[in-house]
Parts: sequence; C-alpha cells; structure tokens
Amino acid sequence: MRIVIDAMGGDHAPVAIVKGAVDAARKITDELILVGDEKRVREELSKYIYDKKQIRIVHAGEVIGNDEAPVRAVRSKPNSSMVVGLSMVKEKQADLFVSAGNTGAIMAGALFLLGRIQGIDRPAIAATYPILKGGVALLVDSGANVECKPNNLLEFAVMGSIYMEKVLNIKNPRVGLINIGTEESKGTAVLKAAYPMLERSHVNFVGNVEARELPNGVCDVMVCDGFTGNIILKLTEGLAWSILKLIKNKFTESTISKMGALLLSGKLKGLKRDFDYTEYGGAPILGVRGAVLKMHGSSDAKAVCNTIVKGAAFADAGVVQIIEGSVVELEDIQISE
Repeated sequence: MRIVIDAMGGDHAPVAIVKGAVDAARKITDELILVGDEKRVREELSKYIYDKKQIRIVHAGEVIGNDEAPVRAVRSKPNSSMVVGLSMVKEKQADLFVSAGNTGAIMAGALFLLGRIQGIDRPAIAATYPILKGGVALLVDSGANVECKPNNLLEFAVMGSIYMEKVLNIKNPRVGLINIGTEESKGTAVLKAAYPMLERSHVNFVGNVEARELPNGVCDVMVCDGFTGNIILKLTEGLAWSILKLIKNKFTESTISKMGALLLSGKLKGLKRDFDYTEYGGAPILGVRGAVLKMHGSSDAKAVCNTIVKGAAFADAGVVQIIEGSVVELEDIQISE
C-alpha cells in the first residue's frame, strides 16, 4: 500500500504532518509519501529516526491556503502539494491520499482529477460521530453538499453503508434519515421523496431519526444534506468540549472535589478520549474514483498518525470498487420513481 500525504495542508503543517507520518510508520509497513516543500519537509524529518525506505518525499513548490477559492486554487496551482498528491492517486502511483488542507479544494481537486464514480451524482464527506455507549456512527454528508435531491440522500446511504461495513466492520449497518420527526410524513419535500427510495433499497433502513437521538446510537449511518450534517457535527463537537470543560471546572472548585476528580481520573480520561476527533482519523470523501481522506484542519501529530494507520483499510477494502458495483441498483430505484 502506498499512502500519499499532503505535508503542507492544515494549521500545523508541516511539523505535525511529518511527526504523524513518522509515528504511523512505526505501526504499519505501508510506504508513506510526503508531498510538499522538500527543504522544509526534510528539515522536519531530520528530527526523527525512521526507515528511509518506508518514507520518501515528493517535491511540490506550491500550497493551497484555507482562505483561497477552491476551484480557482486547484486550477491555478498545479504544483501544489494537494494537486500533486491527488494526481499520484489518479496515475496509480499511490493508493490513498490524505490531507488536512482546504476542504473545498480537496473536494474540487478530487472531482477534477479523479472524477465521480459513474452513476454517483454528488460525492459526500463521511465523518465519524462518537456514540455515548461507545463506538462511532457515520454522518453522511457532513459538509460537501449544502443542498441535495432525494437521489443524493439515497447515494449517501448506500455509500455510507458500504464504508461502515467494509472499513469500520459493522455488519448490516442501520441507516437513518435525519428529520424533525420519526413519522414518514415529516420533513421537507426532499426528505419525503427520499424515504420510499431508501425503503426500496438494499440498505438496512430504520426510518427517520431525530437529532436528539443521534448521540445514543439510534443508527449506524446518519443521512442528511451537508448543511444539516455540518451543523450537527460542529454543534456536537463544541457541546462535548464545553461539557468536559465544565466538568473540569467543577472538579477543581475545592479540595474535596479535587479528591473526587482523582478517584475518577481514569473515567474522565476515557470520556475525553471518546469525544476526541484525533482518535478516529480522517473523513473519507465517498463517490470519487479514488481513496481520499480529509483530516481536521487543526490535526496534530496524533490525528495524522491515526488517520494514516486507519486510512489504509479504506483503500485496502476496495470501497471505491464496491460503490461502483452498487450504482446499478441506485439507477433502478431512481427510475422507478
């Protein structure tokens, strides 16, 4: 397996990216290819002891910043670390692309360079979502498509189910359509039209699910448009960290509370770990003809390492090829409408 990593993408690049890659190389045997400013990347690599046969550098003299217009940046910067890395996947020089860079640019680059899977109208970002009882669900779409048609939601459900089963090892994952109520008649015209499509599909559709039930693990694949998904993801992340901060403040108010915190320190660390995005790796972009993982923009070395280690399963499981084989069923369901 050859994993190409955008060494210049993200808030802490290339420092965190390089360290994360070195840490990952100690856990896996795959070849890691760092794409970016060769001088800067080599300077960072010189700080560590690593297998030089396992990690190599591909020079890219340009960087796409987070504040740049995605489409224009991809077209005007062919020598950027992002475009060079995606091109390597396109040309079969790598099996997986990983980046913490500009989300819009990654989406645009993946579409321009790799192309959509034939029969998939809208690729989607699938983010892992921590569940209170342990484990994760998959939120599809979490930000790529602000507005969707009913067939897009069907595509998200099928692609998310495949990823959940093949990469996260959840057999026959439960698929829920995020709505304002559980009744079939609830929601917008798009949601009402998507409901019967999902019922006729081969996915394990459990019906509409309300947002308040998502943290309880009401389903394994949570389907919605990217506008709704992004709000859910950011609200949950912000609320989780606010609650953890509140708990920390309460446990440090007095000597007695500090003693209680000491007794519960293991549980508190476990709770923090459950809501820590760095534990789960990146979010796959499903629906493009190549394995692409988007990391959080503020990813540290731990997040980079986990994304690389866990990301190998994405490419190795043949998720892209399986999605390609599922397109025929999608077309049949949409035609019957």
